[in-house]
Amino acid sequence: MEILSVEGPARLRGRVEVRGAKNSVLKLMAACLLAPGRSVITNVPAILDVAIMAKLLERLSCAVDYDEAAGTVAIDVPEAPGIKADYELVRAMRASISVLGPLVGRMRSAEVALPGGDAIGSRGLDLHEAGLRALGAQVRLEHGYFVAAAPEGLTGAEIRLDFPSVGATENLVMAACLARGTTRIENAAKEPEIIDICSLLVQMGAHIEGIGTSTLTVTGVARMHPVEHRCVGDRIVAGTWGFAAAITGGDVEVLGADPGLLPNVLDKLEAAGARVTELDAPHGGFRVVGPARPHSIRVSTLPYPGFPTDLQPFVVALNAVADGEGLLTENLFEARWRFVSELARLGAQVSVDGNHALITGVERLSGAEVEASDIRAGAALVIAGIAAHGRTEVAGVSHIDRGYEHFDAQLRALGATVARSERPDILPPEL
Repeated sequence: MEILSVEGPARLRGRVEVRGAKNSVLKLMAACLLAPGRSVITNVPAILDVAIMAKLLERLSCAVDYDEAAGTVAIDVPEAPGIKADYELVRAMRASISVLGPLVGRMRSAEVALPGGDAIGSRGLDLHEAGLRALGAQVRLEHGYFVAAAPEGLTGAEIRLDFPSVGATENLVMAACLARGTTRIENAAKEPEIIDICSLLVQMGAHIEGIGTSTLTVTGVARMHPVEHRCVGDRIVAGTWGFAAAITGGDVEVLGADPGLLPNVLDKLEAAGARVTELDAPHGGFRVVGPARPHSIRVSTLPYPGFPTDLQPFVVALNAVADGEGLLTENLFEARWRFVSELARLGAQVSVDGNHALITGVERLSGAEVEASDIRAGAALVIAGIAAHGRTEVAGVSHIDRGYEHFDAQLRALGATVARSERPDILPPEL
């Protein structure tokens, strides 16, 4: 098991570059299935999930050239790609379900294993299923696979989502692009990553109205074409670095992400006592100067434009070292609290009641051995370790690698003492 060893405390100082959004690029790659030929995505982060999605597309008979250094993915899609996404890869990453919509829309059939990914709570596929049924697909669960078929092709329909699900919105928009007639999706998700995917689809020849609103209208077309597209900057990674500066009392410039996509996040950082200024940089940027000790803050996670659930662990970590009591309400994923018990090993005082967490700040955390349960929890534990006194070892580094490129190297560039190593198995082989 790989671990990250952190020596604290340290104040992070310097400049960090943010590349494309994990929550967008994986869906952009899936969308390429809608058009035969070679599509190219730029500003792609060097993260494990991109490599997994590339492998999944290769299993669907696509040729994929992923250049981590250049930040590009070129995808050659055949006239007749495969339709089965195997469990072996899908179990590692929930975003694999995003191939469902393009395959049903274009190939009229798809078999996608029920997805895995981070352990952050239940995220059912009922909205995906209901939407595809409304478009005329026959849907069933069989031997652990989500099987959808539309032998005569999909037909436009009126769809209202019970919840503005990002994944369901993406799948249904992609499926509707090649459907006959017009599809209207109400209560659609409005995240910047949805806008990015819709922009790609329009470039490819789709007709979509209402982009950026809660109502998307898609008029089906007969055929789409390959394109080149730049992925939007990762607002979650950018927010991570902003919180890292505030938690450690540092001074960090974050480049490559539009601060306009983080209004609630930057407001909360200022409420915690940080000084936030926008930077005149290509593709956006901002600077966060952290206080000597942050003030406690109150946050409720909500769908965009509310405070993102992906940044919830960093709010808990900030409140853990803040002056006063902070309150966090998690409205989206109940199992994100799993990491709280690990943060408590560093000395954090957190009381969880249902979907609420009351955090009483302490003057100092102390290093300990902890383990990441998901991408954001892992990164938050590392940053808490940088603020703590002594040595912290964070296991489960593969989670962090799924969403952050060269995380340990970037932290070292900001002045942290971080090393990657392997921890031997503790239990004897016979156990």
